[in-house]
Amino acid sequence: MKNKMNLKDLKEDRQKWMTWKNIKPLQEALSLLKEGSFDVELGDVVKVSGKTEDNITNIAKMMMPWRKGPFELFDTHIDAEWKSNIKYNLLRKHFNLKDKKVADIGCNNGYYLFRMQEDKPKLLVGFDPSPLYKTQFDFINHFVKSKIVYELLGVEHLEIYDEKFDTIFCLGVLYHRSDPVAMLKSLFKGLENKGEVILDTFYINGEEEMCLCPESSYSKIPNIYFVPTIPALKNWCLRAGFSSFEVLETSTTDAQEQRRTPWIEGQSLEDFLDKDDKTKTIEGYSAPQRVYVKLIKEKK
Repeated sequence: MKNKMNLKDLKEDRQKWMTWKNIKPLQEALSLLKEGSFDVELGDVVKVSGKTEDNITNIAKMMMPWRKGPFELFDTHIDAEWKSNIKYNLLRKHFNLKDKKVADIGCNNGYYLFRMQEDKPKLLVGFDPSPLYKTQFDFINHFVKSKIVYELLGVEHLEIYDEKFDTIFCLGVLYHRSDPVAMLKSLFKGLENKGEVILDTFYINGEEEMCLCPESSYSKIPNIYFVPTIPALKNWCLRAGFSSFEVLETSTTDAQEQRRTPWIEGQSLEDFLDKDDKTKTIEGYSAPQRVYVKLIKEKK
């Protein structure tokens, strides 16, 4: 009971973040959106069509930067920095969410969650402590009208959350944590027995159990702490308690997937790589590669 009360208090405290001075005008704009019935398509581009009198473009621009997408709201195409459909389609053949309780850790504006509705899961919960991304989600969901639950919480709150999940997605989060094994243990604790984690993270080539520890930044990102070889990542996952480690896919991030657009007004992958050698980051490390794995929790 104590943990549940702590979670309730935590949620109430986090909800106050939505009144921050830079978020409050966005929430006020959302409160003025008109109700209506809209057509929704959940393909590579999450599309909403129909009739609206709202100035969608201006409201969407208030919420920049848009990192995940793409979205098309009426006549407004939100060309996000990441073409998230590429990653989603890469993973799509590796999961089936029908009637499952599903969480997305670091869900950003909910692009993947919106797509996952096609599988008809029992429950969809997004975890992300960013008030801006929560506001972007609220904006899209005003028209989509999903039953997705969005929590302003992080991976560390999974063990006290009032649901255990059958499937947890954790895409592009692990390398931001200074204690990756502790994070993997949190994912483990958030699962039902025989539950699965779909994980993606940066990796470096090599057969040895080792990892890159960037001095100050990796690909201009300061909060990248460890980039492991795949054998090192496997060891982390086994130490966290998982009984199965399966490599699903590997990929190299390129300018087709991540690039600068008018919807971010900032730098992107092209600025993070060595201008004379795209196989290197601007710091001289190997350019970003991703490994996608499935982890299984099974208590014996």
